[in-house]
Amino acid sequence: MGQEIACTLRYQRKTLTGKAYLETDFLLFRGEERLKVPFRDLSAVKASGGVLKLEFPGGPAALELGPAAETWERKILHPPSRIDKLGVKDGLSVRLVGDFDAAFLDELKAKNLASKAKFDLIFFAAAAARDLDRIPKLAATMKPEGGLWVVYPKGVATIREIDVIQGGRAAGLKDVKVASFSATHTALKFVVPVAAR
Repeated sequence: MGQEIACTLRYQRKTLTGKAYLETDFLLFRGEERLKVPFRDLSAVKASGGVLKLEFPGGPAALELGPAAETWERKILHPPSRIDKLGVKDGLSVRLVGDFDAAFLDELKAKNLASKAKFDLIFFAAAAARDLDRIPKLAATMKPEGGLWVVYPKGVATIREIDVIQGGRAAGLKDVKVASFSATHTALKFVVPVAAR
């Protein structure tokens, strides 16, 4: 999600100032002290009067977020699905290149996707830097306003984020978004720059 707000945190009888960050699966506070709360550890989340109250082992904690408190409560309690984060919507044409887990394939089947010669979204599973040589050919099958998601393993030497970025840019694409694809993979989205469409 990647949202941040300057705020006050009340935690363990202390009042701390800093910034709160709402990420995909955790909330992070950085200031005089640091606090990271994975969503899976939360037993209660409640927003009231501009304050977001969190119950978790080691808690409770209260973040003074102002009007954003209610929005953050909704996002924590009802996070977007992987398909939502990746921008897959009914009616889009989607192409898969490479091997993807069965859960992702099932998520795609639940959408009413179209079949066309040019694609709105392409998902390319790259296991090593050498696989990135395929990006120019894949980009040629994408609609001008479409997107190419390169899905690659996290924390391996055979392919790094910088390799993926350079591979996309070498094909004339612009990197615009990163998303956690799974516990083991990251997804990086590329688009054709507006001036080149």
